[in-house]
Amino acid sequence: MRRYFRRAPWEHGTTGLIGLGLAMLMQPWSIDVYSYGFTVLLAGVIGYTIAGKLPQA
Repeated sequence: MRRYFRRAPWEHGTTGLIGLGLAMLMQPWSIDVYSYGFTVLLAGVIGYTIAGKLPQA
């Protein structure tokens, strides 16, 4: 079970989620994508905060 809850992979995934949320907020084409951008960004920030408390190895 410890193999699935290591810090590095979760931090990388949530950093990608934060980047996706920012890209969704900055795109000018779709209001639907824009409206979910903050939710995705917030999920990434919360996930990153939780991932920072996981064990290193």
